Amino acid sequence: MRIGLGREFLKKYSLFLLIFLVSVSVSVSTQTGEDGTWFPFGDLAEFGSCTSIMVGQLASVDGSVITSHSCDGNYRTWVRIEPGQKFPEGATTKIYGGLLHNEFAGDLRRVEVKGEIPQVRETYTFLNTAYPCLNEKQLAIGETTIGGRRELRNTEGIFLIEEIQRMMLQRTTTAREAIKLAGELIKEYGYCDFGECLTIADPKEVWQFEVFGQGPLEIGGVWAAQRVPDDHCGVSANIPRIGKLDLDNPDYYMASDNVFQVAQDMGWWDPESGEEFVFWKAYSGRTPFSTREYFILSRLAPSLNLSREAEELPFSVKPEKKVSVRDVFAFYRQTYEGTDLDMTRNLVAKKRRSEDVSKSAVANPWMSYDMMSLLNTVKPNTVIRQRTIAIAACSYSEVLQCRDWLPDEIGGIAWFSFDNPAQSPRIPVFSGTTELPPSFEICGQHRYRTDSACWWFRRANKLATVRWGTTRRFIEKAVSEFEEKAFLELPLVEKEVLALLGSGDAADVDRAKKYLTQYTNDFARAAMNKYWELGDKFWSMFARGF
Repeated sequence: MRIGLGREFLKKYSLFLLIFLVSVSVSVSTQTGEDGTWFPFGDLAEFGSCTSIMVGQLASVDGSVITSHSCDGNYRTWVRIEPGQKFPEGATTKIYGGLLHNEFAGDLRRVEVKGEIPQVRETYTFLNTAYPCLNEKQLAIGETTIGGRRELRNTEGIFLIEEIQRMMLQRTTTAREAIKLAGELIKEYGYCDFGECLTIADPKEVWQFEVFGQGPLEIGGVWAAQRVPDDHCGVSANIPRIGKLDLDNPDYYMASDNVFQVAQDMGWWDPESGEEFVFWKAYSGRTPFSTREYFILSRLAPSLNLSREAEELPFSVKPEKKVSVRDVFAFYRQTYEGTDLDMTRNLVAKKRRSEDVSKSAVANPWMSYDMMSLLNTVKPNTVIRQRTIAIAACSYSEVLQCRDWLPDEIGGIAWFSFDNPAQSPRIPVFSGTTELPPSFEICGQHRYRTDSACWWFRRANKLATVRWGTTRRFIEKAVSEFEEKAFLELPLVEKEVLALLGSGDAADVDRAKKYLTQYTNDFARAAMNKYWELGDKFWSMFARGF
């Protein structure tokens, strides 16, 4: 990449300027509610963390099963594809901690070996994001941290949630198999993470799996899983949501064998009281929804007239219109603009040389805490803080699409984006893609570095946020163009892959994977170059001040 003198200056000082101009305040503390519910990251439990949207096969426009994940917070952005391997009998594999924050795959600083377990004879290829998400067999996993009661945490086990996900993707092909494997590993080796939710999909169905530690005296874990009905959609957004458990119906419910006993032993449920067991009440006690769940479920099924004052929202809803993968993209871009939750609705100003008022060009839905505090000090309640679905602190996100009418190589797609999902385009990474650009394998969280793909997007996005009213048309146009390109080309890509697969022998499969890999890499580089150009454009626009 050729950089002139002016760009060298900007490159050297751009990180300082961006931090100065657009600070993002993220609290990383612990907080306990009056009822004993533990929020492991303080405000981050509501204003950071993650969102996962699920769509059942009969609820989607084309029969896809969809899950998703926005990795909101300071997590590693490097991503690569880990090839499947074969192992001799008696081999073992190490289980790690500390993999959410390293700078590249081989960076073992602050990484520890938690334990070691028997290896299987053969593992599947998978997409290694901070929270691993898709394998070669179209098994897809989203994630959100859900906290839970602090008494449940036990750090003596060996499994953090991201390593559970890795085991699922390397060893199983269906959501039910993945849940059963997780239960076995947790029971034998122990779960040592915060409360977590995994949204697990395959080409037929999608399940919500919620897990907690078993408490300080027991190395193990307690969990439940509920299937989203095929004609329904669901959402997980950092709060336990599984309610009553009908374990006599294993097509829709699964749970650890201690699910009732742990709650009884800890005094959170008394079967003698006559009160029916409710999973979220026992292991969280928190109202099982917040703004994001309410907004998404209400938009999908408006006639239900859901209330934010309700004790509980439905676990899932039947959408009044079938949902496309592009509809899910749109949810991840949501900032509630034009609703009573819009944080910018009061940020109006007079136009130059006019008495007319309109929304200020510097108003944006991703204001830092300091900016909101300043505005509310000048005039109280100018900005009412909301947790939008799209946040500036997002590390990456993916919408995961599983399609049973196509071969696995082309049927599974991770629609991946770096940084803020309202500002970055989505790049198709297929189950058959075997390699990503080298810049994808460098994390963008530790420092400003142009060899990290994340920064090609983040640089433009953060500059755009400074005067969002001026720049948004360029960002939104770029997002739209890449989305249109992907869906215009996708039928042609599918046709070519089906032709290349031919008889399905190893040589044909290899040719199809090479084609998909080339397509993903070409698409990624085109998006990166476009966003670097946008970053240059914004620096030029703001050369004489913001």
